[in-house]
Amino acid sequence: MKKIVYMGTPHYAEAILSTLIDAEDMDVTLVLTQPDRPVGRKKVMTPPPVKIRAQEYGIAVLQPQRLSEPGIEEAIRAEAPDFIVVAAFGQLLPKTILDIALCINLHASLLPQYRGASPVQQSLLNGDKVTGVTSMLMEEGLDTGPILETKSFEIPNDMRLYALMAQLTKDACEVTLSTLRNFANITPKPQDESKASLCKKIKKSDGEVDFSDAKEVYNKYRAFEGWPGIFSANGTKFDNISLVDTDTQHTPFEILAFEGDDVIVGCGRGSLKIGTLQPVSKKPMSAKAYCVGRGLKVGECLL
Repeated sequence: MKKIVYMGTPHYAEAILSTLIDAEDMDVTLVLTQPDRPVGRKKVMTPPPVKIRAQEYGIAVLQPQRLSEPGIEEAIRAEAPDFIVVAAFGQLLPKTILDIALCINLHASLLPQYRGASPVQQSLLNGDKVTGVTSMLMEEGLDTGPILETKSFEIPNDMRLYALMAQLTKDACEVTLSTLRNFANITPKPQDESKASLCKKIKKSDGEVDFSDAKEVYNKYRAFEGWPGIFSANGTKFDNISLVDTDTQHTPFEILAFEGDDVIVGCGRGSLKIGTLQPVSKKPMSAKAYCVGRGLKVGECLL
C-alpha cells in the first residue's frame, strides 16, 4: 500500500484522484487544492472538483492560498507519504515540500514541450498531430523535472478541446498508476532543454479572430471550446465551424456561398464554413438567418 498526499484542482485532477482512490494498492490520506472561487454571473462560491471528490470519500482537504502558509508543510509531513502526486494544482511547490517525499507531476503534454498552464490548448492552436501526457519528478522549476513515463496520442484533425482533454485525462490516469507501481524500475530521464517551450494562461482576448488565416481561426475554434470561444473585433461569436480549404485567397469575412443554413466565408488565406453566429447581446442563430436578417449576399462582407 502506497501512501499518497494528492494536490490538484480541476476535472483533470479529479479524475486522477478518483483513480488513486479506487486503486486497492493506493491510500490517499490528504488532499490539497485551490480555495473555493466565485463562479458565474452571480459569483457563487464553488469548490474545486478535487475537493468535492475528496470529501465524498472522507479525505481531509486543505485549501491554502500559498503552500508557504503556516501549518501546510507540517500537515503534509505528518502524513509521512511515500509520494506526493500533483496534477494541475496551480501552484509551484517550494523546496521545503519537495523535500518531504518523492513528488510526481502528471502534465498534459509531451515534455519538454508546452510547460506551463495551457498545454492542451497550445497543442491545438499549433495544429499538432501528436500530443500526450508525461509523468515527471518535480523540482523547483516549472515542469522542468526528469521524465518518468509518457503516453502519446494522435490528434484527429477535427478534435476539439473537450474531447482531447477527455482522452488525455484517461491516459493520465493510466500513467499515474503505472508510474507509481513501477517507480523502482524507472530510470528518470532529464528533459532536453533545447526542445523546451512554454505556454501561457489563456486570456479572453486570445479568442479574437480577424479571418486573415482560415487554419489559424479553425485551430482557435478547436482550442478555445467553451471559453473564451472565438469572436470578431465587434464581439460577434462564431460556432459550428469547419475548415473548407487553407490555400485560396479572399477578402477577410467575404461571403463566398450558402450551403443550407451554413455560410462559406473567405479568409485572407483559405475559407471556413460557419454554422452559427451570435451578435453581441443576441441569441445564437444560424449563419444563413444572420445573413438574411441583414440582407447580406454572396460577395459582401459578413460583418
